[in-house]
Parts: sequence; structure tokens; C-alpha cells
Amino acid sequence: MPARVHARARRRSAAVAAVVVLGLTAAATAPALADSTAPGAASAGTAHGSRPDAKALRAAIAGLPDADATAALVRVAGKNGAWRGSSGVRDLASGRDADPDGRFRAGSTTKVVTAAVVLQLAAEGEVDLDAPVQRYLPDLFARNADAFAKPISVRQLLNHTGGLKPGRALGKDFAELYANRFETLTPQEVAATSIAKGPAYAPGVKQEYLGINYTLLGLLIEKVTGRTYESEATRRVLKRAGMRHSSFPGTDPRIHGPHNRGYQTVREPDGGTRLVDVTEWNQRDRFAGGDMISTTADLERLTVALFKGRIVPKPQLEEMFTVPAGIEGATMSAGLVRFAAPDGRVVWLKTGSRHGYSSVMAATRNLDTVLVYSVNSTDAKGENMNPVAQRIVEAALKVRG
Repeated sequence: MPARVHARARRRSAAVAAVVVLGLTAAATAPALADSTAPGAASAGTAHGSRPDAKALRAAIAGLPDADATAALVRVAGKNGAWRGSSGVRDLASGRDADPDGRFRAGSTTKVVTAAVVLQLAAEGEVDLDAPVQRYLPDLFARNADAFAKPISVRQLLNHTGGLKPGRALGKDFAELYANRFETLTPQEVAATSIAKGPAYAPGVKQEYLGINYTLLGLLIEKVTGRTYESEATRRVLKRAGMRHSSFPGTDPRIHGPHNRGYQTVREPDGGTRLVDVTEWNQRDRFAGGDMISTTADLERLTVALFKGRIVPKPQLEEMFTVPAGIEGATMSAGLVRFAAPDGRVVWLKTGSRHGYSSVMAATRNLDTVLVYSVNSTDAKGENMNPVAQRIVEAALKVRG
């Protein structure tokens, strides 16, 4: 990695800087970078007629594996072209080039699928977005009814203004979570432990991103439809969008099919670091908030189909492009996040992260710009944005006519 990129990484995070100085002990040579630029694109628009900056995108993912990531897969579409690129390795042991079609843990991009299912049910009259979730999950809230006397609407769960507290997790730090990675924690238990704690604040007074909101939405989907969340999400969203390589593994810790392995940097007692393979992991507790396995091509298909109104009817689709009014600093809608790009474009996006994997699906509403990436981050749950992902975003949003 060039010296100037190291300097940028050090400025962004002291923890990342320490890893850079110590270096990696595996994969002595970087693989070839694969990319392709194609005329035409999966989307069309008029506001910023542009084509992806292939040179900037190649530079953004060059030199992998490095201290921050072992692989990166990127898809960018503009009105006048599309760029696909990959870099890094499939696994550190073999050093084989990263599979550009590899599957990965898509993390919280699952929430986009969940929101889409709920909005479909709203369009069908099966769910009232203004109704309290207590109406749909009475047994859950009966355990602490007095504390939840104030109703939490379905819409407030969708846009993270419900005021819930997190439920139980299988650990408080990476070491504990990793030790329990093959244990099963059910979404019902996660939800029950959240409700037992009582509310964090009154519904609708502030916005706080929490996975528990979507755990409850997954349970709501099951209660309303009488079928599992996974079957409804697959039938209503994955199949409609043509996401043939996406799935919900439940308690299965494996990623089936071609994939690039994920790693986490762990600090040793002597001050050194090592990379731990975190590919196999039971994600059942993530459920409707982060259980999905996908590919960059499938996330691109989801983005385009969703934004074109092929998944959610257009009246309900407005919920995905509406940030709640009257809440200071609110940026989240139903399943998405509003981001103002430097050139004035408004980009709607959702990030996802599980140990070993960071991803994003993002687009302008008119689909003039579409970005999807998966970065095999060595600190995917860290507080700071992965430097490789940061470079990808900067390159993708830098347009040229």
C-alpha cells in the first residue's frame, strides 16, 4: 500500500495505525487486480450523467491484502457505464485471487429486505404502520406491559425511533463472541430480554440505530403471515429481485458456495497481532436484522428492483425515502439511510457488517449512481469506517462527464 495511504489510515484511526505498523504475517504477495468496464448500466437517470471513474476505483482497491482488508468486491453503475472490480485473496493460506462473485455475510443490509416485507404487508392491508407493535406481538409485551404503556408504532420500529433497549448478546467483546460463535441465541430470546429491560426513552423522541427494532419486525412478519421470516423474505423479496445466490442460513455457521474467507485482527498479549478466521459463525441471533448471505450482484439487483418500485408498491415505497420529521439529526428511513454527497446528490444507502465482512448498497433515488461493495475487513465491527471502504466510496462518488 502506498505511503500516502498509510498516512491517511493513521490519521483516521490510531488502532488501524497500530495494525499497519505491525503488519500482516500472512500472504506475502498481493494478487492481480481484476476489473472490467462496460458500456451501458443497470440503471438510468438524468441528474448526473456520468460514467464510473475506473482509474480511481482501481486505485481504491489496489494492494490487497493489507492491514485493513483481505479482499474487496465492487460494482458501480452510472448512466453511461458500469465498472466491476475485485482485489485481494480468497483465503490467506492459498493466496488465490478473490472470487469476484463470492458470497459474503451481508449484515444489516438484511434490514432493507425486512423493511420491504413489512411495507408489502402494509400495502396488502395486513399491517398498519401507525398501529402499535404491541397489537401484533401482545404476548411479548405482556411480560412488561406497565413499562410499555406508551405504544410503539410499526413505523417507529422501521425508522429506529421506537425507544427499545438492546436484547441479550452472546458476548461483550470479540473474544467472548468468538468463543460462543457456534452457540444458538434465538430471536425470541433476544426480543424477550429487550422487553424485560423496559424502554430506553419515549417512542418518537429520538432516533437510535438498533438491531432489536428489526428483530421485532421479523417476529411481526411471522405472526402476521403464519410463516417463517426466511420463507416470506425469500418469496417476497429475494425471488422478485432475482437474488439467486442470497439466503438466510439460520443456525448453519457455514457460507455455502464460492466465498472469500473473512478475518479479524486480534491483538496478542505481547502487543503483536494475528488474523483469526471468522468465516464460520452461527448468526441466528441476527435474524431479520443481519442474517442474510448475499453477493454484490444480488445486492445490486435488489437496489435497482427496489428503487424502481418492483418490490414495494410505490405509495409504501415512499417510507423508504422519508426521514422522520421533528427529530434532530435524524437520517434513517424505513430500512435506508439518507446521505448527502459532496456534489449535492442525495444517496440512499444501507451498510452491513459482520466480523470479517463489511458491505454497502447505495444509490441515488433515480438510480443515476449505484454502488455496491463487499470488503473483507479485518476490523469490520470497529468504530471507524474501513479505509478501503472509505476509498471506494470516495472514488465511486467522484464523477466525470
